Amino acid sequence: MLRYAALALTACLSLASNARAVPAFADQTGLHCTKCHVGAFGPQLTVAGRAFKLGGYTLRTNPNAVPVAAMAIASFLDTQKDQSAPPAKNFATNDNVALDQLSIFLAGGAGNHFGGFSQFTYDGVGKSVGWDNLDLRAVNTTKLFGADTTYGLSLNNNPGVQDVWATLPAWGFPFTTSKLAPAPAGATLLDGTFAQNVIGLTAYVWWDNSLYAEAGAYRSLSRGTLRFLGVGPQGTDLIDGVAPYVRIAYQKDVGPYDIQVGSFALLGDVFPGRDESAVTTDRLHDFGADASYQFNGDKNLVTANARFIHEGQGLHASRLLGLSTNGSNSLNEATFDASYYWDNAIGFTISHFRTWGSRDNLLYASNRTFKPDSDGFIFQIDGTPWGKEGAPFGNWVNLRVGLQYTVYTRFDGASRNFDGAGTNASDNNTVRLFLWLAF
Repeated sequence: MLRYAALALTACLSLASNARAVPAFADQTGLHCTKCHVGAFGPQLTVAGRAFKLGGYTLRTNPNAVPVAAMAIASFLDTQKDQSAPPAKNFATNDNVALDQLSIFLAGGAGNHFGGFSQFTYDGVGKSVGWDNLDLRAVNTTKLFGADTTYGLSLNNNPGVQDVWATLPAWGFPFTTSKLAPAPAGATLLDGTFAQNVIGLTAYVWWDNSLYAEAGAYRSLSRGTLRFLGVGPQGTDLIDGVAPYVRIAYQKDVGPYDIQVGSFALLGDVFPGRDESAVTTDRLHDFGADASYQFNGDKNLVTANARFIHEGQGLHASRLLGLSTNGSNSLNEATFDASYYWDNAIGFTISHFRTWGSRDNLLYASNRTFKPDSDGFIFQIDGTPWGKEGAPFGNWVNLRVGLQYTVYTRFDGASRNFDGAGTNASDNNTVRLFLWLAF
């Protein structure tokens, strides 16, 4: 039954819209990318962009807008030291060039109450096509305690993809990465564990352009449905029942400044690897807090985003299955990034990330300390030459060119010899040159 529901949902999305800076938005609204996006490119949103998304993507000035767009990301990747093995089939241990992804979007609003987006992606590393991010909305407005209020529903497939602040992992910095880059083992539930393998419905309220509240739940899709959608069920977890999601935030706008503080939670009781033979489940409960700041001047734009997540792990099933030593662990994640954009065209971002948690001899058996502790910095400079009024291709083509440098001070538990084979954290330092095209 879920397969047929997914088919019907996909068919309906020919009337929907998108959270990234795809040209379908600009065509529908008549606005250039600088109006809704920091640095004239997605996914980080301005105040106007957040209002557009919370309003269900329904703002329209062009009744004949084409609800289809595309996106391509390509990159060159170099690590400080060759990786011990090729990171993917048909790639080398270093100096790789890849088409990271090619996406098609069905994107636009339908009337005053419905909108959303659906993304389908070709993975140039894994050489596969599948279902990507989804956010379908039904919205309405009213007066509550004398203040303007927007309320609605979001049907989505990735907890946090419906969020409008660039603080949660779904839209957080770095906004583009490569699957060919080395990555630490430790990651929380909100860091993509359920991305594209669940379906969820959340209800939200946006009151007086300041107070936001959202609650809902997610349910795992069946193996057959995932295969039909091009998503491999192997490596995914199965939610026992539903996983509740809660989000609250407060935003204050003062002239060109806006500040936001919030909190969130995702509570998942899962069968690890979809293995129900242990009868019991793992309890993975994420609780977090976030904050953001944005200054939008005539020529200068400054942003800052911060996030902390604490995950309590009751690993009862994993322990019985021989996947973990401990019956309970904890995992913590903290990130901070700050950006400066000149004239919404040239930008520089610095980010610090840190992950730390319990020692577990089986869960983190790939490193000599048996810990998930990793931290480092990301530096990025990028340019977006076609995001403003007067661009040579109008609203229909936008391009970002960027250079990222990721520096690890710890990786999977240690700074030096983290794997017991002489590999240092700095050996995974990565330079990535990328081209990000929307059309």
